[in-house]
Amino acid sequence: MGAQWKHKKRSAAADKRGKLFGKLVKEIVVAARGGADPEMNAGLRMALEAARKQSVPKDTIDRAVKKGAGLTGETVSYETVTYEGYGPHQVAVIVECLTDNKNRTASSMRVLFRGGQLGNSGSVSWDFTRCGMVEAPTHDGGEDPEEAAIEAGADDVSIDDDGMCSFQTAPEDLHAVTTALTERGWVPESSKLVWAPKNPVALDEEKLAEVEAWLERMDDDDDVQNIFVALGG
Repeated sequence: MGAQWKHKKRSAAADKRGKLFGKLVKEIVVAARGGADPEMNAGLRMALEAARKQSVPKDTIDRAVKKGAGLTGETVSYETVTYEGYGPHQVAVIVECLTDNKNRTASSMRVLFRGGQLGNSGSVSWDFTRCGMVEAPTHDGGEDPEEAAIEAGADDVSIDDDGMCSFQTAPEDLHAVTTALTERGWVPESSKLVWAPKNPVALDEEKLAEVEAWLERMDDDDDVQNIFVALGG
């Protein structure tokens, strides 16, 4: 399923839209700490593109940028907190949260991990690789993804059924590879640090449905930003 689990109906379900907007706005606010100019801040540029793709209103985006860059006088106190553990059927999971209240988030995680098992720091991350991931649709000009990966300095590339290419990089090479792909005519839709599973597991249909339902409940929490899961095809 790739390095990052994604809610299958997240962008389409009307009752999920507000939560999705909230997550995207948080990404903008945090990214804008590095500066309000997307030309000089690659993280902000990607966050803005993700928000626009989901039709987040322009006024909402502008307010988030100004808030994150400290131009509104408001105090931004989002922190990244990571939780590790197992979902149903002992599927390893890493959950990244952005929160302004760590006690609230910790309480929520204890509840959400019921049906699985909340672990300590390092309990499952040893079975994942911290890496950069650039996602871009197949090149319109027909450039071979493997050739592009080599030329851009990526470590590996995979292509999903929808034609989305995922270029894996060393964490420190993420920005350079994103820039190189862009200069070669690719249009990255995301560029971020992820946790890629070393030993993804395959489940039968019934067990997979149970894990997916559990992940959807996890993703519905306002503080949950990214979920990485050791599921294979």
